[in-house]
Amino acid sequence: MRRIRAELLYAVTGFPWAAVSLAAAAAMLVVGTALSVTLVGLPVLASALVTARWTARVDRAAARRLLGVTVEPPGPGRPGRGPVGWTRERLRDPAGWRALLYRVVKAPLALVAMLVSVIFWGYGLVALTYPVWWSYVPAQVDSHGRARQGMGLAGDVYLDSWPRAVAVAGLGVLLLAAAPWAVRVAVVPDVWLVRGLLRGGGTADRIRDLERTRAHAVEDAAVRLRAIERDLHDGAQPQLVALAMRLDMARTMLADDSSAPDLDRVAALIDAAHRGATDAIGDLRDLARGIHPPILDNGLEAALHTVAARSVLPVEFSVALSRRPSAAVETCLYFCATELVNNAAKHSGGRRVTVDVSERYGAIRLTVRDDGAGGVRLGGGTGLDGLIERLRAFDGRLEADSPPGGPSAVTVEVPRLD
Repeated sequence: MRRIRAELLYAVTGFPWAAVSLAAAAAMLVVGTALSVTLVGLPVLASALVTARWTARVDRAAARRLLGVTVEPPGPGRPGRGPVGWTRERLRDPAGWRALLYRVVKAPLALVAMLVSVIFWGYGLVALTYPVWWSYVPAQVDSHGRARQGMGLAGDVYLDSWPRAVAVAGLGVLLLAAAPWAVRVAVVPDVWLVRGLLRGGGTADRIRDLERTRAHAVEDAAVRLRAIERDLHDGAQPQLVALAMRLDMARTMLADDSSAPDLDRVAALIDAAHRGATDAIGDLRDLARGIHPPILDNGLEAALHTVAARSVLPVEFSVALSRRPSAAVETCLYFCATELVNNAAKHSGGRRVTVDVSERYGAIRLTVRDDGAGGVRLGGGTGLDGLIERLRAFDGRLEADSPPGGPSAVTVEVPRLD
C-alpha cells in the first residue's frame, strides 16, 4: 500500500514541478540565446544549465524516496577560473545538458502520468460513489421535454436508475483495481529517463571517478595493513608470547635437577600452552579469512552456499557464469553478497532472499532481492556506501531499486577483468 501511495504522489506532483522547472529553464534559454551576441547571453545560458543541474537533484531525490530508484549523481564539474572560465566550463558540462534534456522530455511524460492518475483514481472514486449521490444531481430536460435525474451521456442516455447506478459503481471498482498498475506503467518512462540522463557519466565524471578510486584504493590498502598489524599485535602475538613463556617455564621445571619436578604444575602449563596455541591459530585463521575466505578456493558458487547456510532467512541462489572470474573479482562479489544478504535479514522484514549471478556484456552482475518492506537507501554512511567504495576499485557500480512497501533489488555489476 505504501508503494501505491508513493507512486500516486510521484505521478500527481510530477507535472506541476516539471512545468515550473521547464518554464524557468526555457525562459533562461530564450533570454540567453537572444543575448548570446553580447557578453551577457553566455552567462545566462550557463546559469540555465546550473539551474537544470539543481532541479535534477530534486528529481533524483523524488525518484529515490517515492520510487526507490537510486542513481549515482554526476560529479560537481570543473570550477573554472574567473567568470569567463566558469561560463566556459558550465557550457561544456555534459551533465548540465543531460539535465536540461531531461527537463524537456519529462514535462509531457509527467502530464501523461498525472492524467492517468486522475482518470483511474479520480474517475474510479466518482464512479464507485455514484449510487450515493446520483439522485442529488439537478434534473435535466432531454430532447423530448422530460425531466431526467442523474448524469447524462450522449444523446438521451441518462444514468437515472438504480441498475444503471450500480453498473457505474461496478465500473468504478474496475478502474480502482487497475489504477495502481496503470500509474506504475505511466511512471516507468520517467524511471528510464532518470537512469539514463541523471546519473553520472561522461569523460569528466570518469576521470574524477578514477582519481577518487585511486585515492580510495591507496587509503583502503593502508587501512587494511594497519588493521592486520593491529590484529596481529593485539591478538596472535600476545598469545604466542604467552605460549613461549609457558613452554619455557615447563622446560625449566623439567630440567631442574635439585628437586623432583611438579608434574601436575608442568601438565597445567602444557595445557595452558595448548589452549593458547589453539586460540592463536583461530585468530590467524579469522585474520586470513578476512583477507581471502578459504571457501572461495572452491569457487563463487560454493562460497554462496556458505552465505545461504549462515543466513537467518531462506536464501535461493543461482550462478550462471561461462567461466570462473579472477580471484579479486570473486572476493569482491563474495563480500558484496554477504553484506547484502545480511542487510536483508536485519532490516527488510522479508521472508526470503534470492541471489542471482549472471554475465552481461562482459560484466558480472550480482542481484540480491528480498520480499521485505523496501526503503533501501544509498548514502548517509550506510553499509552500502562501503560496498560502493569497494566496487569503485574494480570500476564496478551498485544500484538499488527499493520502492516503499517493497520488494527490494540491489544490483552489483563488476567487469570481469580477465
